[in-house]
Amino acid sequence: MKLLRTKTILNIGFDDTDSPKGMCTTYLAYKIVNYLIKENVEFLDYPTLVRFNPNIPWKTRGNGAVGLKIKTRYPTKIKKKITDLVFKYSDIKNGANPALVFYENETIPDQFKKFSELALSQLVKRAYAKKFATNKNLESFYVGNGQGLVGAIGVIGYQFDDQTVELLSYRKKSHFGKERIISKKSVKQMQEKTQPYTFNNYDETKNKVLITPHGPDPVFYGIRGENTKSLLQASKLIKIKEQLDGYLIFKSNQGTSAHLKNEINVNEMKPYSSGTVTGFVSKEPVMKKGGHVFFSIISKSRVVRCALYEPSGITTEMMDLKKGDKLTIGGAVRKASKKHPRIINVEFIQLLHLEKNFQLSNPLCLKCNKKMKSKGKNQLFQCIKCGKKSNKKIIEHIPRKIKKQMYLPVISAQRHLTRPLQRLGVSNKHIIFDNSFPWFHIFKN
Repeated sequence: MKLLRTKTILNIGFDDTDSPKGMCTTYLAYKIVNYLIKENVEFLDYPTLVRFNPNIPWKTRGNGAVGLKIKTRYPTKIKKKITDLVFKYSDIKNGANPALVFYENETIPDQFKKFSELALSQLVKRAYAKKFATNKNLESFYVGNGQGLVGAIGVIGYQFDDQTVELLSYRKKSHFGKERIISKKSVKQMQEKTQPYTFNNYDETKNKVLITPHGPDPVFYGIRGENTKSLLQASKLIKIKEQLDGYLIFKSNQGTSAHLKNEINVNEMKPYSSGTVTGFVSKEPVMKKGGHVFFSIISKSRVVRCALYEPSGITTEMMDLKKGDKLTIGGAVRKASKKHPRIINVEFIQLLHLEKNFQLSNPLCLKCNKKMKSKGKNQLFQCIKCGKKSNKKIIEHIPRKIKKQMYLPVISAQRHLTRPLQRLGVSNKHIIFDNSFPWFHIFKN
């Protein structure tokens, strides 16, 4: 009688397989999942797509790493095949630095979780990632400079305290690099029918489709949402002029603002670090060439310079900020240059307190209910209707244009990680994996 091997839990992480000229790490996941299903492995969760710190200067697009958690009797065979697939589908010739990590254990140590948290909001050096892999005896492989190790390790250690899902559809190889033709009307209608269970599909302010990428990568469209069933329903409403290869649903941290959970240390202002700062406006906004707005706040006795860029769509509103206004900003520290100091590129503004807006005004004639006119410099004020006089101006309260609320850029200017307005106060603590649900599918020719 042949004895069955004991099943091994295998955590897999990979990253940096794409380049600006092509490929996509999620497409590699699509190919790997297809192989694993044929090998009858047991999936323990949806594939995970984790977006790390979006301010890393050498990232390609969304700085996303992919993770898989499976159970198999043949881990050695699985590892070898996945390694082959990573090297086969990585765009190494155009600068990709792919990395792959295997970790055989059901429980993920706290050190992995801390590494992941660091990669969310800081710049993690590849030397640190290599040292981490060596110290933990990880089975890791990389090509090039090893930059992909940061995401590959981080995705294994990532802990979801809020999560969303994304359905990514993939093109046939014969269509890679060709124009994507999609019905704008169908995307708009899809958004109307599936909200609030999907988000950031269409920007009505710009009349712009947001689900299709623009580069030569294999993705045709990606729909983000709160649950898997809504994604499948949404995908059936989209009209395109192309036969797709298939789709894969990922669990993700997109739309959670996970990179902004920590507070930026205003005493250090580390370049590329992400987070929040709370303070008071100390220097009122100035709009410069290009429509970009710059202002300063005081936080913990430190002056913090802030920049809000024209594509955000909220620069005009933020020109109403006044000295003394209390606010929390979320964003990232931009590296200093020869001409400019370190500055926070703002991703959101939460107004907590607004100073009263007072100004001196000509006195009001109580009889005629009209503003009096000045008779001249150092002269009295007089009502032109009844002739009544007054000798001083009055202090008048002028309502503010902005309100105590959250201000976000328009949808098309938001990042993958940005928590949209419709998700404020929403938290998906756990999306239960349902292997009976068609979370992966290859269309028949």
